[in-house]
Amino acid sequence: MTDRPLTLMAVHAHPDDEATSTGGVLAQYAAEGVRTVLVTCTDGRCGDGPEGVKPGDAGHDPEAVAVMRRRELQESCDVLGVSHLEMLDYADSGMMGWASNDAPESFWQTPVEQGAARLAELMERYRPDVVVTYDENGFYGHPDHIQANRITMAALEMTELTPKVYWTTMPHSMMQRFGELMSEFGDMPEPDPAEVAALAEIGLPDDEITTWVDTTAFSGQKFDSLAAHASQGENIFFLKMGKERFGELMGMETYVRVRDTTDAPLPENDLFAGLR
Repeated sequence: MTDRPLTLMAVHAHPDDEATSTGGVLAQYAAEGVRTVLVTCTDGRCGDGPEGVKPGDAGHDPEAVAVMRRRELQESCDVLGVSHLEMLDYADSGMMGWASNDAPESFWQTPVEQGAARLAELMERYRPDVVVTYDENGFYGHPDHIQANRITMAALEMTELTPKVYWTTMPHSMMQRFGELMSEFGDMPEPDPAEVAALAEIGLPDDEITTWVDTTAFSGQKFDSLAAHASQGENIFFLKMGKERFGELMGMETYVRVRDTTDAPLPENDLFAGLR
């Protein structure tokens, strides 16, 4: 036996990503005494600036946006009780197809081996029992999410650690519900039926999801962690729901277990099943 605490490491691409798909488990496991480590790979410079100024528009200062978003990220971590925040500080690559994808200092242009080596050092330091990141398509094709998956899986190969590894996902039933909700908010444009149908195909069929963690009791903290990223509020659809509705819809966090040495039976309701 060891006195080292159980440790969860979540590897995310941008400031605010930690809240959407893992805010519940970060808050819940922190409350249970688990050491929670958040690794954020980019500086978020391609996010909105003050007053909603968009990247590429006059007055958008990427360096100032990065500073602002780091401050918001720290506030989010405080809300969630995150034990350790580690920033790799690669430049945000922007959405797929943006010119910023080609910037030499962007995360998307960073050699996987380089990013993986830095992450492997953090894994050796914290020795996580559970690692969470995105799937191979970054859930919806964002280049920085894809790169986060690549460096995470490569980093694991560079170590002799054998944590349980999970990829974030959403059940098709929940994605379909999101599409329906979009039409319920009057301040949002009428959704294109084709976009709603495409949204419903993101994620996985419900029966392919291995891990369902009910974090409803911590949905208020999850909402507040998203709200901490106030500069990106225009892009965070979930904040428009209000805290109560948010808790009803976003209390369940879902994952696919991709590596495991515990043989814990599936489906499971705890990322640490078989470890305690």
